[in-house]
Amino acid sequence: MPDTPRPEHPRPSVVRADWSTLNGPWEFEVDAGDSGLERGLRDRPLAGTITVPFAPESELSGVGATDFLSAVWYRRTFTVPPGWAGRRTLLHFGAVDHDATVWVDGVEVVRHRGGFTPFTADLGHRSGEVGIVVRARDDRHGPQARGKQSTRYENHECLYTRTTGIWQTVWAEPVPDVSLARPRITPDVAGSTFHLEQPLRRSGTGTVGDRAGWTLHAQVRDGAGVVAEASVRADLDLSPRLTLPVPADRVRLWGPGDPHLYDVTITLTDAAGEVVDTVETYAGLRSVSIDGEAVLLNGRPVFQRLVLDQGYYPDGIMTAPSDEALRRDVELALAAGFNGARLHQKVFEERFLFHADRLGYLVWGEFGDWGAVEEGTSERGEHQRPTPNFVSQWLEALERDHSHPSIVGWCGLNETRQPLTDRGQVLDDVTRAMFLAAKAMDTSRPVLDASGYSHRVLESDVWDSHNYTQDPARFAREVSGLAVGQPDTNHGAHGEPWSLPYQGQPWFCSEFGGIWWRPDVAASDPDVDRGAASSWGYGEPPRTEEEFHHRFEGLTGVLLDDPLVFGYCYTQLTDVFQEQNGIYSFDRSTKLDVDRVRAAQQRRAAIEGPAQA
Repeated sequence: MPDTPRPEHPRPSVVRADWSTLNGPWEFEVDAGDSGLERGLRDRPLAGTITVPFAPESELSGVGATDFLSAVWYRRTFTVPPGWAGRRTLLHFGAVDHDATVWVDGVEVVRHRGGFTPFTADLGHRSGEVGIVVRARDDRHGPQARGKQSTRYENHECLYTRTTGIWQTVWAEPVPDVSLARPRITPDVAGSTFHLEQPLRRSGTGTVGDRAGWTLHAQVRDGAGVVAEASVRADLDLSPRLTLPVPADRVRLWGPGDPHLYDVTITLTDAAGEVVDTVETYAGLRSVSIDGEAVLLNGRPVFQRLVLDQGYYPDGIMTAPSDEALRRDVELALAAGFNGARLHQKVFEERFLFHADRLGYLVWGEFGDWGAVEEGTSERGEHQRPTPNFVSQWLEALERDHSHPSIVGWCGLNETRQPLTDRGQVLDDVTRAMFLAAKAMDTSRPVLDASGYSHRVLESDVWDSHNYTQDPARFAREVSGLAVGQPDTNHGAHGEPWSLPYQGQPWFCSEFGGIWWRPDVAASDPDVDRGAASSWGYGEPPRTEEEFHHRFEGLTGVLLDDPLVFGYCYTQLTDVFQEQNGIYSFDRSTKLDVDRVRAAQQRRAAIEGPAQA
């Protein structure tokens, strides 16, 4: 179907030859009172239509309903292709916000809570037409991981139009009764090796599916052909593991400027040597390590010139209008001189990471943790009480994205803020749980316990602060304490501590800048309100573009010139609704001299050492 929206494979890290997108028109109905199950919405045609995978609040969905949607319903039929006979049909959802229930032919097949991570329903051996019904609940009240979604009717400050229901691709694929689950590939630069852990899944139960005499085989290739291959019995270990050594003459490390990727084919064969299942994936050979104050990439300091990317679009909200739009955002950041991004308050579509992998773009895998408290409430002085679902969603995100070489660090929380007391708090427990979850899931990358504000894990691998001071001279004074072991650290309005004591970790300023800039307003009458009434930004807006560049060069220069700073993250890549402090406009059009923004960042950072002769 040439008119199918977002027709590309949504999971490029695990691809089978047979699959089918379910994007496009679905029946749709808003269930304002969340009474649809009692009123029979599961069993009757729905009143309207929607274009999946776009949320009903978005223009691209064809609905554009921006009021609160406590529950929404979807319905469509899907005809299982005849060529899938003899295999089980898996129904995949990239993300549904927030509490999803799926019925197939009137039978509940899966539930999932969490708006940022994927889930799958095993439909068993199917043929012909099947009817799919989805209900998504999205309560505006109570703790819930929302990211930047507003809990007021209107957008305000740095909170934006909500996303409810299906907002990433829905698709189906056939698999055998025992199939390859998502592989976990970990690069080992010191050993010139890829380590492959490959769980097997018995469809229908979610348990492992060992079979006597079966074999797991993997092959690594580059442009010149086979680089490495290995086999192992698949009937002994819970998750078979392979070591794939890369010969010295075929080693090519992944990194900015040379994002080399190896193709990988993984095959499961039965006792007779017949192929049972095959998936195609890829891998990058790169390392992340820490040496004193420096975070190293492939053994050398690479200053992380990051930009805050919130992944919002005027017409799709949290869903990119096209795959090209995802790629374009990476290209825009690179053109402006950034070499990576914090993927802010959102678990991005996996195809964004696919493009980051291919373009050599460094990213921090993060989570949309805002929404940990209902506005205006507090319990025993704790205004932030994230739920266990924050941890379970975070684990799902870590599992999904482990094998992407572009990810150079993990951070599950952002700007959690609450005074430390001598009494244990929910925030203490969840911060530690999310930190330990990342450390347990992945020993190959550094983990930051929380970006800015409340550092509550002493052994956090790195440390940071958020500082939106606009005057470069004052900014320099505020972030100058690293030399005496006292980095800039966020605290309460009256100096009350939000963090445990700094332990000497590598430090970066993970949010700064946020310079408000609207050329149309700056060129208007000087008396016009250019401040918070017309935009969300930081400090006094510059009156000319020259003033913007002077401030940008000054702020970035402070951090580039400090030999104890390993990186920064500038706020932000694009304007987002009323927050107009992007390098680019919300529609991705140019509003600044991008070449000058790039030039300000390209000089060698102090932590990278002197330029090579």
